[in-house]
Formats: sequence, structure tokens, C-alpha cells
Amino acid sequence: MNGPADSLSIDIVARIAERAPELRGAERKVAALVLDDIVGASRASIGALADKADVSIATVTRFAKAVGCEDVRELKLRLAQAAGVGQRFLKRRPDDGEAVPHSLAARIFDEVQATLAQNQGALAAAPIAAAADALAAASMIYVFGMGGGSTALADEMRFRLVRLGRPVASYQDGLLQRMVAATLSREHVVVALSVTGQTPEMVESCLLAKQYGARVIALTAPASPLGALADWLVPIIAIETDFIYKPSSSRYAMMMALDLLVTELAVRQADHSRELLRRMKLALDAHRGGGERQPLGD
Repeated sequence: MNGPADSLSIDIVARIAERAPELRGAERKVAALVLDDIVGASRASIGALADKADVSIATVTRFAKAVGCEDVRELKLRLAQAAGVGQRFLKRRPDDGEAVPHSLAARIFDEVQATLAQNQGALAAAPIAAAADALAAASMIYVFGMGGGSTALADEMRFRLVRLGRPVASYQDGLLQRMVAATLSREHVVVALSVTGQTPEMVESCLLAKQYGARVIALTAPASPLGALADWLVPIIAIETDFIYKPSSSRYAMMMALDLLVTELAVRQADHSRELLRRMKLALDAHRGGGERQPLGD
């Protein structure tokens, strides 16, 4: 059997689907059975698989070898790993294709609203004021984000902090984050954005930054490695639904946390913030035109 590192490099579900047309008729029956119920196939004995597919035990063994496994034991292990992603990614749900534009809009809106409601209470108890004080006192702020939503929102936080006159840079590349972390000291603050708080590069970069004295504000899952190392934890609660086709609504939870943190900072330095925002509005209106209530930005 292959080693642990190799086991991570094979998507057994995709391999079975790819090779199924080339298999013998009896082996294709096993393939169909497995693809129809990944979880059940990972737990069934070789005899049970053979009975359900109406083939011989030898056919199940040949099938395992045909899809690149040494034996049925390895096949079942790989199927168990594949099943770990969850059933919502393995089987089509009856209502997946039923959404029409108005009901789809309602479904997305409802999920966003539910996500914001789930996070409101947790944010009320978060150390927002202390984290804002840290941002106000820092000689430089570094925002780290990786992946989809966190990458975009790292830049969003940079844009927001620049408007308040804070020195800030954002980094989304793991290696650059690590390099930057090695240059930090006690007067610096890292703002780490991660819905799961599990990304190894992010956790390692923040640990390195703390080793050199920098403090960390983490917008992340409370029970996570990143949350555990943070000096100030701003909790993000992400509960994913079975509707996998839309982007994660956790982005809205992180945006709300980000808005709360930056607004707290703006209010704490109200006079300074108002003057900077006035200058920015004047510069924008002189360039593009516009009325009093146009947004500060575009």
C-alpha cells in the first residue's frame, strides 16, 4: 500500500469515474455501486460489495486493482478519505436544480441573514475595543489573508485602515507572510483573517510574528489553532449548508467583524477620522462629481 503522502494525492472518486468506461462489464457494476454510495462502499465488506453488485469477490478485487489500488483494503481506505468531505459534495440533492431566480435570491439572502444573526452575539462579547486600541497604537499593521474570501477581505481591511490614516500593508502569499513575520517587533500588529483558523501557513506565520514580539488580532473560528494563539480573538462562526453551489456566506460574517473593528477604531479617533474622511470626499468629488450622500469610494 502507498504511504500517507501518496494517499493524499489520489482522488479515488474522480479516478473511478474516469476509468469506469474502460472496465469490464462486471467491474463497471462495482464502479456504479461505489459511485452511488461512497460512504456505504467504504464500510462494506468485500463480500457485501460483491453481493450488492451481483458479482464475484474476485471481480471486486480486480476492480480495486483496475483503479490503482493494491487491494480492496486500500480501496476502502481511499473511499473513506473521499467520504470525509461530506455527503453534500458527493451526491446530488433533489432540490439542487429547482431554484429559479427569485427563489435563489431569497435562499441566498436567507443564508446571509442567518449567518449575520449567528455571529452578532459572539461579536458583542469580542474584545473589539482592545483590538482597536492596538491598531491605533501600532507603528505598522500587517493584514494576512489566504484563500478566497480572506484574500479579498485582507485588501478590504487595508483599504479601510488607509482611510483612517493607519500605516498598513496586506499580504496573501504564504511565503511572503512568513518573510514579513520574521521582520516584525513589539510595535507591530498582525491582523489575521481565516474563517477556519486551520491553514498551516497562516498559523505558522502568526506564531513567527509573535516570536519576535508582534501582537496578533485574529478574525477566525474560536476553537482553532489561529484563535488559540491570538492576543485578541474576534470570533467568526461559519455554518455551511447543503447548498454547495454558492460562495460561502462566512464572507459576510468576516465582513461584519471587519466593519465592527474598523468602525470602533474610527470612533475612538473621531476628530482625526472625520478630517481624513472629509479630505477624501473632497478629493473624490472634485474628480468625479457627485452629491453629499454618495459613498466614500466607488
